[in-house]
Amino acid sequence: MSHIPDPDQTPEGPAFEGRVLPRPEDEVVDQGARFDIATLVTRRRVLGVVGVGAGALALAACGSDSSGSSGSSTASGSTGSGSTGSGSTTSSTTSDGEIPEETNGPYPADGTNGVNVLEESGIVRSDITSSLDGGTTVDGVPLTFTFTLTDMVNDAPFEGAAVYVWHCDAQGLYSMYSEGVEDETYLRGIQVADAKGQVTFQTIMPACYSGRWPHIHFEVYPDADSATTADNAIATSQVALPEDVLADIYALDTYAGSAENLSQVSLDTDNVFSDGYDLELGTFSGDVDSGFVGSLAVGVDTSTEAGGGGTAPAAGGGGTGGTPPDGGTPPSGAPSAN
Repeated sequence: MSHIPDPDQTPEGPAFEGRVLPRPEDEVVDQGARFDIATLVTRRRVLGVVGVGAGALALAACGSDSSGSSGSSTASGSTGSGSTGSGSTTSSTTSDGEIPEETNGPYPADGTNGVNVLEESGIVRSDITSSLDGGTTVDGVPLTFTFTLTDMVNDAPFEGAAVYVWHCDAQGLYSMYSEGVEDETYLRGIQVADAKGQVTFQTIMPACYSGRWPHIHFEVYPDADSATTADNAIATSQVALPEDVLADIYALDTYAGSAENLSQVSLDTDNVFSDGYDLELGTFSGDVDSGFVGSLAVGVDTSTEAGGGGTAPAAGGGGTGGTPPDGGTPPSGAPSAN
């Protein structure tokens, strides 16, 4: 932020843009995710009404950095039915069907096992490569990834829906859980879909850890206000990375161990993707030097109840998965696969 705005005073207490601050003792920038998202949506509506004039100046005052939000995405969505190598391919922004429901694993930090990053201020952001406090920034091959959401009931872009995304780092560790990074919050973030139904995240290509195919977790929420706990998610799924972009990435020292882990699993044997992954396979293009651009088209049927999310089964049960290297002990009672 270029400056910290002063809150207005209402009979109910301090307010900003007509909304009472949920944490009146704190600054406007420290009001939590729900307040941050509502502010983001308000500013986008201003831009939609007045174009690039005064509205753009108002939005520019808050910038668009690692603690802020992204604007409209420039990458297209994917049908999820094919992959690319180092070259680009034509992709669609409409999914061929409803996104399959998958486990959110034991490391979601969405309130299902006692840890909830969705309540943290600053979680609404496009660049998720650093922790929320501005601390650790992860190393890895850059990835710009776009989700294109479709409201299947209304056959229209799912404008206003919120997407929470998270995944492991280049060593296979999950922030907030894995040993040594319990106090980090990197590679986690929320974005709100624009008029095209798109959200874009700046991140890195995730590692391959033992027992799982490389993947990115995400949850879809019906609107900004509900993106505070997994109980409100209307879709929970995972993005599968295509095999033909992984070899060069995993040859890098930054991703030590990933190549060996990848050789021991396939999309057809992975506990999550083995029952079908056509609608979850992202489209990627790029290279290790310039980074990658990825996309996935996500169809959401709001008339059906979300049923496949929730935490992964306990180790030893059916459909269990891998464990990130170097520990990563989840809270007591949480499952060990993700």
